[in-house]
Amino acid sequence: MAEGTVEAWERQSGESVQAFEAFAAYRDLGAARSVAKVARELGKSTTLLFRWSRQYAWVMRATAYDREQDRLFLAEQQQARRDIARRHAKLAQAFLGKAVARLQALDPRELSPSDLLRYFQVAAEIERRAVGEIPGMTAVAVDEQGADVAALTDEDRRARMEQLRRELERRLSEDAQ
Repeated sequence: MAEGTVEAWERQSGESVQAFEAFAAYRDLGAARSVAKVARELGKSTTLLFRWSRQYAWVMRATAYDREQDRLFLAEQQQARRDIARRHAKLAQAFLGKAVARLQALDPRELSPSDLLRYFQVAAEIERRAVGEIPGMTAVAVDEQGADVAALTDEDRRARMEQLRRELERRLSEDAQ
């Protein structure tokens, strides 16, 4: 805004204090605003207020005010979302550090197949969200042979998890040597 420029919702050049106070009352009524309500509220003549309304473009000015309030509100919401995202990212980093430390201390041989599966599912979900995959959209889980894991029976899934556990143990023992 250039210096000396007056916003539409501020007191206009040539507008009396009384006319501006009436406009401010009109402006502040929000969506339910009307000249008749302002006349009742201020105890002034409806004819006078309609004249001021036309002369000082109350409808246009109130609309401009509403738009500005909406713009400010949306900016506040956007900033609040940014603040929340930053706060959650910091908390997630702290939690992730604790989780990684705990996972490194776990003996994989002590994990049940359902524990391994749950850890895998949570890790995959976190990874998908991190790359912006839409929540609720799930990919079909397949093993390295391309079999649909969700289509396996519980017994087949337990057998597959046991096979994966043994493979993990084998790889860990190779790495330790």
